[in-house]
Amino acid sequence: MDWFTAPEYWASRLVFQRALAGVYLVAFLTAALQFRPLLGERGMLPVPRFVERVPFRRAPSLFQLRYSDRLFALCAWTGCAVSGALIAGLDGLLPLGAAMALWLVPWALYLSIVNVGQTWYGFGWESLLLETGFLAVFLGNDEVAPPVLVLLLLRWLLFRVEFGAGLIKMRGDACWRKLTCLYHHHETQPMPGPLSWFFHRLPRPLHRVEAAANHFTQLVVPFLLFTPQPIATAAASLMILTQLWLILSGNFAWLNWITVVLAVPALGLPGGRHTAADTPLWYEVVVLAAVALLLFLSYHPVVNMLSRRQVMNRSFDPLHLVNTYGAFGSVSRIRYEVIVEGTLDEVPREDSDWREYEFKGKPGDPRHWPRQFAPYHLRLDWVMWFAALSPAYAGAWFAALVERLLENDRDTLRLLRRSPFPPDEPPRHIRARLFRYRCTTWRELRETGAYWQRTYVREYLPPTRLAGTAQRP
Repeated sequence: MDWFTAPEYWASRLVFQRALAGVYLVAFLTAALQFRPLLGERGMLPVPRFVERVPFRRAPSLFQLRYSDRLFALCAWTGCAVSGALIAGLDGLLPLGAAMALWLVPWALYLSIVNVGQTWYGFGWESLLLETGFLAVFLGNDEVAPPVLVLLLLRWLLFRVEFGAGLIKMRGDACWRKLTCLYHHHETQPMPGPLSWFFHRLPRPLHRVEAAANHFTQLVVPFLLFTPQPIATAAASLMILTQLWLILSGNFAWLNWITVVLAVPALGLPGGRHTAADTPLWYEVVVLAAVALLLFLSYHPVVNMLSRRQVMNRSFDPLHLVNTYGAFGSVSRIRYEVIVEGTLDEVPREDSDWREYEFKGKPGDPRHWPRQFAPYHLRLDWVMWFAALSPAYAGAWFAALVERLLENDRDTLRLLRRSPFPPDEPPRHIRARLFRYRCTTWRELRETGAYWQRTYVREYLPPTRLAGTAQRP
């Protein structure tokens, strides 16, 4: 079928596949380095406890069949290895069927992780990576030209990411309609980056321009993805520029990066082959069947996107094949942070020697300037932002975090930038306090060098010790 493939997108497919494999590598590396204290057998939300109460049909995963920390590590590091092989172009050296099977491996492994990941994996970009990765299985390799229908589904996915995010903003916080949300967003976003302070201190008229440009890019430009070239390329390029702006302004894990990757197949990149290769009949049948399935599964995401009660970042099937997306339907005006402290004192008092735990990405010490971590995902730091907004959100895991800190648990401490206690002398008590943070002014920055100014609000967790421990004589 001559219409089935688009040889002119050969180079676009190549760049997309290598870039997607790079995102996969970051995701698996994040899982491999962080899973033990988060999800492991002694983790804050252990996988074995989760699979006991959640059946396979609701959360398909290899770990429903058997779980051990060693098996999880094997899956995560295997995902890293396969992702590295895909970056190197191994799929292009294999027969078509074997290449498709190779692309299916990281999707299946990451699905197994996400479906038992609970709170730590409750982010929209997890489903976005899975949906993108599943489509990549059917893009083919050097034996065939890219299938037109799969390229269109990638544009359809990018459309839903952008348009859904635009709709949730217009239906949500009134500040988006007033173009004032960015007066606050750069200061109150989950994890600021090294340039976020400067973005926050831009003149307010520029913040209004930012908001208006965001609406244009998310509500108008996505429709241009389905127009002929070079208009589609221009639309995808504008989306990429917008995502690069967001990458500079904060740490949003790989959300912005994978959105950039999704825009690549819409670009008419020069280079590569421009003649159609013979397409096996079996491949055409498999692609058509996959396209039909994904279009069928698109019903609920579309209904949600068009609904006045639109929800963000929802999966409508346990395989995360077609999902709904969105971000920042509401914007916080005030930034709160939970500050965790410990003391060696047997009897905790207000004037005890309370020492603060320092997180890698979450604001703590007002003088500590944030670093750029994205696309790497600091999962504990991210959920600590939600915990500051709602203590109920932290109910399932915060007590376990405190317990691990009281034990000086080595794996948990690796999630932090610095522990104030030596390995052989754990704290006797842990407490948490809630502070209000704001970016310093230009004058305060010059005088103090501090990124933040913080004010005590209230107690978040009273001094707590390990159950069953007695005071030392």
